[in-house]
Amino acid sequence: MLKMYGLKNCDTCRKARKWLDAEGISHTFIDVRAGDFTATDVARWAKTVSVDVLLNKRGTTWRGLSAGDQAEAETPSGAVALMGAHPALIKRPVFEMSDGIYVGFTDDVKAALK
Repeated sequence: MLKMYGLKNCDTCRKARKWLDAEGISHTFIDVRAGDFTATDVARWAKTVSVDVLLNKRGTTWRGLSAGDQAEAETPSGAVALMGAHPALIKRPVFEMSDGIYVGFTDDVKAALK
């Protein structure tokens, strides 16, 4: 079963969910702010996907962090802890399948999901 992690109000996540439905791909959506998500999930993803791929440094949440918090993200364990504490720092969406973890909603990710 495909699990999709993201934010309910994220435009990219909405597009991805709509695309999955149109393609008939069964999935479960997990809103990372709703409580069914922990830093353990991020740590599991980081074993497969680089922390650099998972960490969103382009958003307002990143820009709102103190310099000390941003420096914490320089180590993999610090970045994982930071993403666990601030789920909006995770690039979205994250797709978790039995054969791997996919981040974003590019054509390559769409092909992998089919």
